[in-house]
Amino acid sequence: IMADDKDVLRDVWFGRIPTCFILNQDEVTEREAEPYYLLLPRVSYLTLVTDKVKKHFHKVVRTDDVEEMWLEYEGTPLKWHYPIGVLFDLHASNTVLPWSITVHFKNFPDRDLLHCPSNSVIEAHFMSSIKEADALKHKSQVVNDMQKKDHKQLWMGLQNDKFDQFWAMNRKLMEYPTEEGGFRYIPFRIYQTMSDRPFIQKLFRPVSPEGNMHTLGDLLKEMCPAALPNDGEQKRYQVVIHGIEPLLETPLQWLSEHLSHPDNFLHICVTPVPSD
Repeated sequence: IMADDKDVLRDVWFGRIPTCFILNQDEVTEREAEPYYLLLPRVSYLTLVTDKVKKHFHKVVRTDDVEEMWLEYEGTPLKWHYPIGVLFDLHASNTVLPWSITVHFKNFPDRDLLHCPSNSVIEAHFMSSIKEADALKHKSQVVNDMQKKDHKQLWMGLQNDKFDQFWAMNRKLMEYPTEEGGFRYIPFRIYQTMSDRPFIQKLFRPVSPEGNMHTLGDLLKEMCPAALPNDGEQKRYQVVIHGIEPLLETPLQWLSEHLSHPDNFLHICVTPVPSD
């Protein structure tokens, strides 16, 4: 890995979102509930990093009222099984920081959210994403060659925020035969606020049949043409990965290797440009 590319991996891993958690006004409390502030890691999952939030509000909420905690932003329940950075870029990228998230302990929205009774549920979700990504990239050969302890190392690296521990194993998932010029298919998901579909995910190769590197623009043209401005018209949508708008000319293979989340997917958010 080139030195500056390693810096990209580090910047992605250590991306943080300053967040203010506020208790929903309908919760019955013994005393005033102070807001709780936290720097959320973009690459992690809400249920993995909000134990302190739960403890903080448990102190003031009447015990008989406490059910499974769930979180919401401006009326939208936040799906814990999406990476935190994706939730922010999709729902709140134009908000003033800190990101203000509302905490609930009752009326869990079963239609919108998966239950998350323990960290093992998060681990299972995370590992199934990694396996799905490797099926696309290497026909599952790399992940199947790993031992149980290697899978555990990926998960523990994410859970304990250990960059080196995670990447020592994850770089194996990023390798490919030089002559092929890239992975078999790029694991990606495109999210849109304007769509009822949770996301777009189809087969897409990093290299064209003629041997040219496909770009982010090529992917969007095929999967989500509305995201691209027509000639001469103003830009209507932002295409965001990890809080930045990469150039549409960026090769997809490079993005997949450097801007994928730890789950090995490239998560791409397409949101309307804010009208000031």
